[in-house]
Amino acid sequence: MLLRIYDDNPNPRDIDKVVDTFNQGGLVIYPTDTIYGLGCGIIHQKSVEVICKIKNINPLKNNLSFICHDLSQVAEFTKPFDNNIYKLMRKHLPGPFTFILEASNNVPKLFKNHKKTIGVRIPDNKIILQIVESLGYPILSTSVLDEDEVIEYTTDPELIYEKYGHMVDIVINNGYGDNVPSTVVDCTGHEIKIIRQGKGILEY
Repeated sequence: MLLRIYDDNPNPRDIDKVVDTFNQGGLVIYPTDTIYGLGCGIIHQKSVEVICKIKNINPLKNNLSFICHDLSQVAEFTKPFDNNIYKLMRKHLPGPFTFILEASNNVPKLFKNHKKTIGVRIPDNKIILQIVESLGYPILSTSVLDEDEVIEYTTDPELIYEKYGHMVDIVINNGYGDNVPSTVVDCTGHEIKIIRQGKGILEY
């Protein structure tokens, strides 16, 4: 299903339809403040495995990311972090960043790689934040890639639907997305490191 949802006045029925799909273990392609993402509810292990097959990644080796509604939800799935990291995240979120933090025991085993870390995102996009808030738990987030050698990320939701519509339950059409991914910030070491410079500019 290709589902048109507008930023200004999202239809509550459409939001509920996406939330119900996540609750049933469905796969959804959704907008963020950067590129379109592919996700499922984190509590549905089989759905996680399907996404990993689609992306051809090993969930035990690759860092996977959660989309959370706010920092209090982030804290449920990460080990306590110091005040400087909290201030940094509060300053930049919602925004085009993925922060890598140490995972708590609440993270399903499938998400834990040998580093026991997790990437967390709070995108500056009303639609996906509203969906996650209504859902009550985070969703797994991975980017929708394009096989084109020039254009790494597909920005047109209708083209995304043509390519992935048979693999997922819903593709949300929120207009053209960006083609620059989030900036990835590693907060697990002694020093904060940018391991991928993307759309977000980190300010200390």
